Amino acid sequence: MSISNPMAQDSPRPSVIQLSIREKAALYAAYIPAFAEGGIFIPTDREYRLGDDVYVLISLPDDPQRYPVAGKVAWITPARSSSNRTQGVGVHFPKDEKSAQLKLKIEEILGAALTSEQPTQTI
Repeated sequence: MSISNPMAQDSPRPSVIQLSIREKAALYAAYIPAFAEGGIFIPTDREYRLGDDVYVLISLPDDPQRYPVAGKVAWITPARSSSNRTQGVGVHFPKDEKSAQLKLKIEEILGAALTSEQPTQTI
């Protein structure tokens, strides 16, 4: 995964994060099916608070399209967390048509892997 946050600034505007997921295993580790509308884990050392608005441009494996999501920070994994989890934030997708289509696309890519017992970066 590569991440850049060129527009992050201390202002009321949501930060913009570009998240490029190149492999199915990385998508599995980052996807949050426990959220009703879906969600994604974003590795970052930037500080966020629960409820912060974030605008994420997500690229999926073998898909040239970038998917825009105006989400909210739903959980935070701090630096030096237990279990050696990666520092970052879990972003909850909004309840809208674009997010519903993204959730379907992610679940289509992951297929049977969704029921795997493999650990992830998420809850």
